[in-house]
Amino acid sequence: MAQAALGAAGLHFDELNKLRVLDPEAAQQTARLREECGAFLDKIVEFQKIVGSLIELVDQLAKAAETEKMKAIGARNLLKSIAKQREAQEQQLQALIAEKKMQLERYRIEYETLCKIEADQNEFIDQFIFQK
Repeated sequence: MAQAALGAAGLHFDELNKLRVLDPEAAQQTARLREECGAFLDKIVEFQKIVGSLIELVDQLAKAAETEKMKAIGARNLLKSIAKQREAQEQQLQALIAEKKMQLERYRIEYETLCKIEADQNEFIDQFIFQK
């Protein structure tokens, strides 16, 4: 009866016979909730560690990918530069070939002219010798 009167007033005895304001069932639920919250917090901390390490790993991979990307860009630019140098060299060689062809044509014409002059002079000499 005393417990019922105290219970009606919102006071309860626990297992150690201490006077409590909270209902024993509510106290047990609160204790369970506290334990569950602690376990949940532990899991959250572990999750944060895992996520942190994953973020670090992704950052490292991103840096490595960026480094490789820069190397590839450098290699591509080097190849473009080499191709431009070869193209310029080819143009120079083509110009030199054209110049040498023109020079060859001039020499050919000069040779033909000199051959004609030699033939004319040989003919003149032959005529001169026969006239004497």
